[in-house]
Amino acid sequence: MQAGAIFEISANVSGMTTLYSFGGPAGANPVGALIQATDGNLYGTTQSGGAIGNGAVFRLNVGLGPFIKTLPTSGKVGAAVTILGTNLIGATGVSFNGTAATFTIVSASEISTKVPTGATNGKVTVTTPGGTLSSNVVFRVP
Repeated sequence: MQAGAIFEISANVSGMTTLYSFGGPAGANPVGALIQATDGNLYGTTQSGGAIGNGAVFRLNVGLGPFIKTLPTSGKVGAAVTILGTNLIGATGVSFNGTAATFTIVSASEISTKVPTGATNGKVTVTTPGGTLSSNVVFRVP
């Protein structure tokens, strides 16, 4: 029995593709919006199913890559910025639109930095052993 679905509508509006059908013990009756985490996966909840029948949290991988998120998304030179992401341990570089910044790795999911002198509007990047991650939005330097 199907109890909800996640679907994709193609860009050319030629049709709809079901990505996942809910039902059974894995979870049913999805509620709320999907949220994309910095690991690239989509997460959501159901109101029934799950281990004891009271709902479940689910993860859906649709091939989106990991990214970083800056808090805040704008700041003057010298302003403190928190970078959130996945697998940040071992990071070797942080830059604001190509301008290198000093940084401290706080945890596997957090880096602390400041907007460097010379920074301009653009993406923030973090170089990790697994590759370079870019911010999901442009960082603004007033």
